[in-house]
Amino acid sequence: MKRFDVSVRGTGAVGRSLALALSRQGLQVALQGQAAAPAGPDVRAYALNAGAVALLAELRVWDALPPDAATAVYDMHIEGDAHGAHVDFSAWEQQVRELAWIVDAAALDAALADAVRFAPHVTELPPAQPVDAALVAVCEGKASASRDALRTSWQRHDYGHTAVAARLVADVPHRGCARQWFRAPDVLALLPFDRPTVGQSYGLVWSLPAQRAKEMMALDAPAFEQALADATGGAAGALRLGSERAAWPLALARAERWCGPGWVLLGDAAHVVHPLAGQGLNLGLADVRSLARVLAVREPWREVGDEKLLRRYVRERALPTRAMSGVTDALLHLFASGNPGVRELRNRGLTLVDAVLPLKRWLTARALDS
Repeated sequence: MKRFDVSVRGTGAVGRSLALALSRQGLQVALQGQAAAPAGPDVRAYALNAGAVALLAELRVWDALPPDAATAVYDMHIEGDAHGAHVDFSAWEQQVRELAWIVDAAALDAALADAVRFAPHVTELPPAQPVDAALVAVCEGKASASRDALRTSWQRHDYGHTAVAARLVADVPHRGCARQWFRAPDVLALLPFDRPTVGQSYGLVWSLPAQRAKEMMALDAPAFEQALADATGGAAGALRLGSERAAWPLALARAERWCGPGWVLLGDAAHVVHPLAGQGLNLGLADVRSLARVLAVREPWREVGDEKLLRRYVRERALPTRAMSGVTDALLHLFASGNPGVRELRNRGLTLVDAVLPLKRWLTARALDS
């Protein structure tokens, strides 16, 4: 049996990115897994920050994306649930080219799969085939069987909310502006996109209490579009569905341990956050950057599966991941509360953030490189 340096389990964006990053170091990588098909229509869109884009560019994947598969976000407008409560972010104000990129998930998966096929040190193997490797990197996502077999505790907190997602087409251009509404008890995000219509499409992610989400999924298209009009107040123009709708339950989750002798967890196999900040894949690709860097600078005598080595990766990623998890969790609970005092506090907070430029720059810097 061939001896590999690393067995990467999981063929999603995190797993393939890790395989490519380690291949560039000359490590022999076995890539195992079967990409899980979306439960419904594939309306997934990723919001990628500067750090994630830089990694994909380094792996020569970013430039391989079709032109309409990635849309730059230049501005972001966030509204609270009181008149005048808002905060605006702009790339110009933050002195960056763009705040983020909205990327078609299927197109990114296809570009990564093509890159893997040409990677010189990556061998794609069936999921069940035994592999002899010094390190097993688990990137299978939140339902990872490999993680469960390692007997590391998976701590999960269900929010009781469901994400409703779809592609939308507006009757006015989006101009690269993302919009988000924080209200009790829902959070609605419109992500500027160029599919299905260049310059006038959005990716919708609407976090709703589970029963309300069920009702929204049952509406016919005209009734759903009217609900969108009521929720957005026409701020993005008249919106119509450009795809079927999809829905999935939301939770906060974290593995108790991220590494052990000869194994390590990355991405959603290690941590899951609420999508309201769009940081899920950014955290996973930051894991890839961190682990690849740790392995690249290891001592010549140290095996890639050495637990002490892997703990360096865990220490590097633990704080930023906990911070992002804490922020998204706190925001959800803050804006889900119907208490009048809390409502006043959160809306004043939005106004305060909008007025303090150094604070906005600090928050943007944290989001640009998670």
